[in-house]
Amino acid sequence: MRVALLTYRGNMFCGGQGIYAAHVAEELARLGCEVRVIAGPPFPELAAGVPLEAIPNLNVFGAALRDVARAHGARKLLHPLNAWEALVSRVGVFPEMQSFGLRLFARWPKLMREHRFDIVLDNQSLSWGLLGLRALGTPVVGVIHHPLHIDREADYRIDRRLRQRVRRTLYFPLWMQQVVAPRLDRIVTVSEASKREIARRFEISEKNIDVVWNGTDTALFHPHPGVKPATDLIFVGRTEDRKKGIGTLIEALRLLPDVTLKIVDGRIPDDGLVPRLLRRHRVEERVVLERRMLSRDELAKAYASARVAVVPSFFEGFGFPATEAMACGLPVVANAAGALPELLGSDDRCGRLVPPRDPAALAAAIASLLEDPAACAEAGARARARVLRTFQWRQAGTALLRSLEDTLREHRRRASS
Repeated sequence: MRVALLTYRGNMFCGGQGIYAAHVAEELARLGCEVRVIAGPPFPELAAGVPLEAIPNLNVFGAALRDVARAHGARKLLHPLNAWEALVSRVGVFPEMQSFGLRLFARWPKLMREHRFDIVLDNQSLSWGLLGLRALGTPVVGVIHHPLHIDREADYRIDRRLRQRVRRTLYFPLWMQQVVAPRLDRIVTVSEASKREIARRFEISEKNIDVVWNGTDTALFHPHPGVKPATDLIFVGRTEDRKKGIGTLIEALRLLPDVTLKIVDGRIPDDGLVPRLLRRHRVEERVVLERRMLSRDELAKAYASARVAVVPSFFEGFGFPATEAMACGLPVVANAAGALPELLGSDDRCGRLVPPRDPAALAAAIASLLEDPAACAEAGARARARVLRTFQWRQAGTALLRSLEDTLREHRRRASS
């Protein structure tokens, strides 16, 4: 099977979608597929033998146009699609998903002549161009990690000012995705929680949504018995993303006067949410901020330097920080929200699940592990065993290939009838 794997942003530092693209491409290739990754910048680092087709853009969102012109040349800004991106990004629109699909569609006839793809696997762009690919006869499977409606609603709850609501409405390309997603051949998502939300938000039948849990690189993320914990707790994630729940964690920390925390986020602004919360709750001296973009190996060692991982998100489509920490032998304290109960299980054997937005419950769950080292170690061992048993990329690749084969079979049946 010849697979075009699309990802509008491909680098692992872009978050879960970058991790997903790299590992899925490797596993599908291992299973015998001819996989070509078609990606926008920052581009992914792929396994040997997996080719990359780059679809560049000028990275105009959040950048000063004079800097873009200096880096790429002013004439490039006059290209119609580049000019459109530059214009709409000035009013807060995030254009990359839309423009990636349009650039891909313009290049598609040439790509098909050269590679004759059987099927397209789209990694969450849900862009207009996908409808063009389907119209030209190629089936498209869309991967939705979680609906962006959830991100927008989280932002709305934090800042209710009309101006901010307008900005966040413009930022998320939900109208496009609302049109495109139901018209794809099949949807794949990464948890039962996301499946329910996708069915509800996009009005797609659950029969047309396959759940394929993500894997975790357990060769990279593993226990380090010789490493002495430097902090009690670790949080990994984008702290400016309001649905990650960093505010609840810092409030809980105020209730735990002897507990220390490391926050790993390479994009903490000096005037951002975390510095403000640390000052407000007077816990700066007990919090270590890791503001560098860590390599995957450095991240694994960061997990190993803590005793308990905390994932206080209000929703996770999957939650790589949870399974990565579990693979490192850490128990996880997480909100009973989104996919997190699927990852930890519902019996508290791998950590603790607590009600969302409840600092007191979060603090009590953390204390129950830190105050009982034996229980903490047992939960960490069970957590790694669960990841080894359930969240492997080989399992994910096999299940995803089955979904692609079913989609292609149904597409050919319809075409011949």
